[in-house]
Amino acid sequence: MDSLITAAARALAAGDPLGALKHVALRDDAPALALRGIAMAQLGELDRAKMLLKSAARAFGSREAVARARCVVAEAEIALVSRELRWPTRALDTARATLEAHGDGLNAAHARNLELRRLLLIGRLDEAERILAGLAPIPLPPALAAARALAVAGIAIRRLRTGAARAALAEAGRAAIEAKIPALIAEVESASLVFSAPAARLVARGDERPLLLDEVEALLASGKLVVDACRNVVRDEKTIVPLATRPVLFALLRALAEAWPADVSRSTLLARAFRARHADESHRARLRVEMGRLRAELRTLADVRATKRGFALVPRHASEVVVLAPPVEEQHAAVLAFLADGESWSSSALAIALGLSPRTVQRALEQLAAAGKVQSYGRGPARRWMTPPVSDFPTTLLLPGPLPSG
Repeated sequence: MDSLITAAARALAAGDPLGALKHVALRDDAPALALRGIAMAQLGELDRAKMLLKSAARAFGSREAVARARCVVAEAEIALVSRELRWPTRALDTARATLEAHGDGLNAAHARNLELRRLLLIGRLDEAERILAGLAPIPLPPALAAARALAVAGIAIRRLRTGAARAALAEAGRAAIEAKIPALIAEVESASLVFSAPAARLVARGDERPLLLDEVEALLASGKLVVDACRNVVRDEKTIVPLATRPVLFALLRALAEAWPADVSRSTLLARAFRARHADESHRARLRVEMGRLRAELRTLADVRATKRGFALVPRHASEVVVLAPPVEEQHAAVLAFLADGESWSSSALAIALGLSPRTVQRALEQLAAAGKVQSYGRGPARRWMTPPVSDFPTTLLLPGPLPSG
């Protein structure tokens, strides 16, 4: 490897893409093309970066397996940043195996970090944890150590293990400062800000207040009966009853929980669950049926008792009933939560991350765009959606993922 290639590689490792381009900007050999592609990616010119990396992979040829694998890893990172979630992950697996087989442990570790970040993005926490548990404890350079610690923090945040998340963020911060890469330092700072922002609202006895993530963790372990409107479940310390697929039942339950220990009138329940302004006998009959279904769902946690004017929620074991609500509630909040990261997303990538149909996501984006909350650029398959970061939409409780076990 000649001196200019070496100097460009060192500049890229230090987060100085302009310095790297000064050494290789006029060269078209395979190593120079690869370094130029990485530099353009660091500068945000992702389309140009992808073209350069593909050209570099072709120029290296079949005999340069390690170099081609490094190009594939770089392409995977660009795909992740540009939210191309349909990018072929098998190519990354093959590249990582090639790097491991040829002793390039650092780039193989980088490939693992990319895999972890993608799994976090689409909410596959169990798989991400299995990968982390199987990794050998090898020393990593500061930049890779910071990225690994961010992945650990991301899992801990979504699992509501705030102590582990705080420790991982502190480790990431130390490693990022040691790496002296401004973009990495900014990423850690951004993650720390999200961690310290209000993650939910507590609604109890007619009052409400914001909760930090560690307060949410403490609430779920408090033994109270929690109606979780962030995930549409009801739970106490030991039992979780999901109601995400029963929106009418959850609407009734939330109305009862917000009024606890008082009861709720039938007219209020009809308006909340059925949006019925003028209730007739058919509405009242349906309310009785739905209350019977809700009583059956809650049989281990609470009873739903009829009163003279309506219904009341009576917990079986818990001493108090509270509602855990998102920090801001509006239609399509989950879409806004993803777009709040400041990156540009395609509607298909959002559909993968949210687990919804592409058409459902497209309708949501169109409604948000009409309200001036998101904007798009490009056309057809190249169309991307984005919005400036919104502090009222921390993604912690809105991103998909399993609940912490009781």
